[in-house]
Amino acid sequence: MKFWRKPFDADKIKIPNGEIHIIADRCKGCSFCVEYCPKDVLELSEEFNVKGYHPPTVKKPDDCVACHLCEMLCPEFAIYVTLKEDEQTAELAKEGEQ
Repeated sequence: MKFWRKPFDADKIKIPNGEIHIIADRCKGCSFCVEYCPKDVLELSEEFNVKGYHPPTVKKPDDCVACHLCEMLCPEFAIYVTLKEDEQTAELAKEGEQ
């Protein structure tokens, strides 16, 4: 996305990175999560689940910004998002424990 100006605090803000978890057997293939994802992270798979539907798969895992929109739209609660920990944050936490 291109902005017409650079925000003053752009160097201080870190964009969150999410990890998408899909419970394929719970999905009914409505594709709300695929259609409304603002970053186009999901796509419908070619495989079938237990119910006979095509569940979504993650096609661009690094583009997820953890907006939780897919989670809110899913009528079957078949998808949820967790925040990925940074390697730097994980290293700092390990150092703090020692």
